Amino acid sequence: MLSTNTKDPFLNYAAALEYNKYGDKPKAIELLEAIADFDPKYLGTYYLLGKLYEETDQIEKAIQIYRRGRKIANEQNNNKTLGELNEALMLIDEEFDESWED
Repeated sequence: MLSTNTKDPFLNYAAALEYNKYGDKPKAIELLEAIADFDPKYLGTYYLLGKLYEETDQIEKAIQIYRRGRKIANEQNNNKTLGELNEALMLIDEEFDESWED
């Protein structure tokens, strides 16, 4: 299905989950980055992409993507996602002594 509808955010997200499940984090990241580019309002992208960045020691990218997602979650009044992204940033702050505030 993905090959016939390459810009479907749900299909790309589902494929990213599968790639991650089978250990192909670079491919999962590639798919999630594509979603963030062609459908930036798809909120599920930001938390998972941030976590994958963290797991691959790309902390600055994780912080940036969490902040980007937080802005969109705030615009959409999605408090659940906003809380998850804020928590992810706070955990980075604790672990790496980085300031996550804008």
